[in-house]
Amino acid sequence: MPKNKVLAVLYATLIGALFPACECGIVPIARRLVAKGVPLYAAIPFMLTGPIINPVVLFSTFIAFGSSLKMVLYRSGFALAVAILIGWVLAVQYKDDQLRKKEVISSSMSKTLKEKWMGTLEHSIDEFFSSGKYLIIGAFVASAMQTFVKTSTLMQLGQGKVSSSLIMMALAFVLSLCSEADAFIASSFQSTFSFSALTAFLVYGPMIDIKNTLMLLQSFKTRFVVLLIAYITVFVFVGSLLI
Repeated sequence: MPKNKVLAVLYATLIGALFPACECGIVPIARRLVAKGVPLYAAIPFMLTGPIINPVVLFSTFIAFGSSLKMVLYRSGFALAVAILIGWVLAVQYKDDQLRKKEVISSSMSKTLKEKWMGTLEHSIDEFFSSGKYLIIGAFVASAMQTFVKTSTLMQLGQGKVSSSLIMMALAFVLSLCSEADAFIASSFQSTFSFSALTAFLVYGPMIDIKNTLMLLQSFKTRFVVLLIAYITVFVFVGSLLI
């Protein structure tokens, strides 16, 4: 990890391409990285880009939009730009880790192979029960929202350039789709919404939705999570208007 904050943010945003994890699975990873001493301004950009720029998601986007590279390039480039800006803002704004609970990470250097495997198993079980409950609650809330909030109503409201981006961002938050599949949903809206609104949908959803909001609130301080959501919302919205 580069010592220079600017370079560290750039490094963290790009390294997400090596981890094909969806947005609900990457929050615990980001939390553990912060607990291990990775700066907040590096862990968060990694968390934001990982579910978007990994090869699995980019390939699914390529297929969903008729084997066209245009959306792949816009989606990945837009996500990188938003994550980099947020990382730089966090580097200036926060000096501490903003974790809700301080974690003690023990060193595994002196442990035997069996102890390391047992530690990995115990850690996996802890993560499952710690994060899994919020994932289940988030999925339930998202399902309820999909049931009671009519998609047709949202589409009627999203006719202008400004409103269409806002509506698609709201839809991404409510649907809480995994980033490996959301491109196929977005492609079905091509005749209804603009390209910029679809791009906003594909960037905003993997960065923040109902499921990972609950998981973020479990991992980080509430004020930080609220500010992070605000930053993501503003940067994605403004960026979509510039496309």
